[in-house]
Amino acid sequence: MVFGGIDIGSTATKAALIDDSGALLGSAVRRSGVDFTASANLALEEAAKQAGVDQKDIVGIFSCGYGRKNATMAQETRTEIACHAAGAYHHFPQALTVVDIGGQDNKIIKLNAKGMRTSFKMNRKCAAGTGAFLEEMALRLDLPLESLDQLARDAQEEATLGAYCTVFTATEVLSKIRDGVKVEALVKGLFRSVVKRVMEMDILEGTVVMTGGVAAHNPYLAQMLSEELGRQVLLPPRPQLNGAWGAAILARDFRARQLARE
Repeated sequence: MVFGGIDIGSTATKAALIDDSGALLGSAVRRSGVDFTASANLALEEAAKQAGVDQKDIVGIFSCGYGRKNATMAQETRTEIACHAAGAYHHFPQALTVVDIGGQDNKIIKLNAKGMRTSFKMNRKCAAGTGAFLEEMALRLDLPLESLDQLARDAQEEATLGAYCTVFTATEVLSKIRDGVKVEALVKGLFRSVVKRVMEMDILEGTVVMTGGVAAHNPYLAQMLSEELGRQVLLPPRPQLNGAWGAAILARDFRARQLARE
C-alpha cells in the first residue's frame, strides 16, 4: 500500500509517498507561492509520477504545516510537531531531541525511547534564526541563497554579530561591510547567530537531529551545532522532506490501527 504526506510550509510545499515499510517511493518540493492548494496538488502529482503510482491508489494522505488545511486531498491533518517527530524517529528510533529550523519558526521536540513526545518548544515571536532570517541576510549581501553554505565553510575568520533581531542584524552587517569584513566571515557569523538562537530555546539533550529545509540547504549549520555541543548532530536522509515523510508515516500507522479494529 502507498501512503502520502503533504507539508505546506510558509516557503515550500513538500510531498512524500511511502510504502508499508516507510521507505520513500517518490517526493517533490515546490514553492508554496500564493495558492497553497495548487502547490499541494502539483507536489503530490509530481511525487506520484516519480513513484510510478496513480493518485487513486494512495491509501491515505495526512497533511501538516502552516497551510495544512489547504491540502484538500488529505483525509486528516496533523501538527508539524507530530510529523517532524514521526519522521525523525522513523530514521533514528531512539530518544531524540529534534531541531527543526523552518521558514518562519524554529521547533525543538523531545522524544523518549518509544518515540513519544515529552516536550516541545517553538519560537514564533521573531524571525531571527529562521529561514526567513537567512533569506533576508542573503538579500542584503546580494548573494544567492544557495551559496551561503559553501561561503560559511570557506571562511577563514568569523564575524562577531551581537544583534539577533533581523532588522538590527541587517544594520550591523552593513556596518561590517563598510569596515571591510569579508563576506565569508559575515555568512559564518550569521550561521553562528542561527545556532545560538536554537541553543537559547532549550537544553539540547542526548541525540540531536536537525530537520527542515534550512538544514537541507545548509548542512554546515549541523556541523557548527555539533561543535557547540561537543557531539555529532544527525541529519535524516532528506531533511527538507522530514515533515511530509512523518505525515505519511502517521497516515500509515492510522490505517494499520483501522485494519486492526476491523
